[in-house]
Amino acid sequence: MTVTTESLSKRFNREWIFRDFNHTFQPGIHAVTGPNGSGKSTLLQVLWGQLPATSGMVRYKQGEVVIPIEDIYKHLSFAAPYIDLMDELTLPEMLKFHFSFKKLRDGIDPGNLMDMLELSHAKNKQVGHFSSGMKQRLKLGLALFSDVKMIFMDEPTTNLDKESVTWYWKHFGQISPETIVFIGSNHESEYPATAAKINLSDYKQGYK
Repeated sequence: MTVTTESLSKRFNREWIFRDFNHTFQPGIHAVTGPNGSGKSTLLQVLWGQLPATSGMVRYKQGEVVIPIEDIYKHLSFAAPYIDLMDELTLPEMLKFHFSFKKLRDGIDPGNLMDMLELSHAKNKQVGHFSSGMKQRLKLGLALFSDVKMIFMDEPTTNLDKESVTWYWKHFGQISPETIVFIGSNHESEYPATAAKINLSDYKQGYK
């Protein structure tokens, strides 16, 4: 899988969030950096197809096959603090619902998911009654345990305590090297030092 952007730009009202963003993403880890309000989340949402670009284009290719943007959701998963879960579902119901649309990554036993999430103690709770940290771990698990070509994570350790951050890095290390991983963050502790970095501030200077 490759993701190529050409003159990709996004504007809200009269403000350009980013402009003329040209890049080709190959499998590996890519950190989208920049200060608060620089547009990291907006760029990720454009790349995963949730928000339309104002101008420019995104092209997705699997080998020589171009994947239409309306089908790209089949090939990706994402986790972000602002993404809502289905609060009325219990944990088993949430897992069943999610993995009815996404395949589990190879080697994962579906009967062991709650233990992998370290949330077995909450299996009878509705997700809406989870703490913010439990919800974030569930979001990350849904993204990391899915068999996809692209994983998007925006501020992945938000609301996580020290033990959950350790959990995050344990499962992060099991991502296939053939996956394109996007991490939006202004904290270097949320992505590996080897990640390819893109500073969004480089794509907004000089535009009004």
